[in-house]
Amino acid sequence: MFVLSTVRPVDGIMDELRGLFAEADFRFCQNIDVAMEDLPVADVLVTLGEDLTPELIERATNLKWIMVVSAGMEKMPFAAIDERGIFVTNARGIHKIPMAEYTFSMILQVAKKNKELYELEQQKVWDRTAVQTFELHGKTLAILGVGAIGGEIARIGQAFNLNVIGVNSSGNDQPSIDKMYTMSQLEEVLQEADFVVSILPSTKETTYLLTEEHFHQMKSEAIFINIGRGDLVKDEVLVKVMKEQRIAHAVLDVFENEPLSAEHPFWGMDNVTVTPHISSITKNYMPRAFDIFKENMKVFTSGEGTYINLIDLKRGY
Repeated sequence: MFVLSTVRPVDGIMDELRGLFAEADFRFCQNIDVAMEDLPVADVLVTLGEDLTPELIERATNLKWIMVVSAGMEKMPFAAIDERGIFVTNARGIHKIPMAEYTFSMILQVAKKNKELYELEQQKVWDRTAVQTFELHGKTLAILGVGAIGGEIARIGQAFNLNVIGVNSSGNDQPSIDKMYTMSQLEEVLQEADFVVSILPSTKETTYLLTEEHFHQMKSEAIFINIGRGDLVKDEVLVKVMKEQRIAHAVLDVFENEPLSAEHPFWGMDNVTVTPHISSITKNYMPRAFDIFKENMKVFTSGEGTYINLIDLKRGY
């Protein structure tokens, strides 16, 4: 069995894999270009997913399984993969800790006026009435796209005594969520929420899902946080509603086009917080991703058990 990786983890992870699966031949490369010559003989491919094309899938004539060591799947050539009968797993869930922590750092930043307080500190101004903060207690947090990340955000949200509501395709009950809704009930959710956190992936159903009308339905004091994908809403729509102050604040970690240009209006808007797609970044990223790979390798080599994060190739997630 030949396992080809276009991701090169630290030596400790590589050594552990070779020790656990002595029957497998591993080759770890820095990128797909270096791995190209071995692609036709690979049984298993470990990849970030963004480097794959239909032509590369056609070249990988022996390939049976693709392990994507990230959660994003929107650039995967699923039609070509499906046609070949290759199955795909990914690292969904490894981002839940850093992304939940990011979310609450931003919620607290806005609620407790950290930016304004920092400016007063820099000016050496002692004024206890200069900024008006508010509590999270008793407010409503809406999570769009409840999965592993949303579940962790919900769990922490309940510790702050937030009323946590969620939206996904099924509307089925989820741990730590007080009430679940389906996507068809999105407008009802937006009207109720004080904080709207989107973790929605980029799919044909979610691309430009939010329109100007959706922001008009939100409370004027609502805070919108997008840590999912930037194509959830068009930049021009979000710029317009923030200029009109339809909602109180937007925290954006993802954008329609990345990197965000230095000339983009978001940079200069007081009611918008911009971060450079860093909510999921953590030094624990690769260890967690390869922990999932190890468990799936046990299933692959033994033929027994259930794969973690098996992807529906028709739906793309």
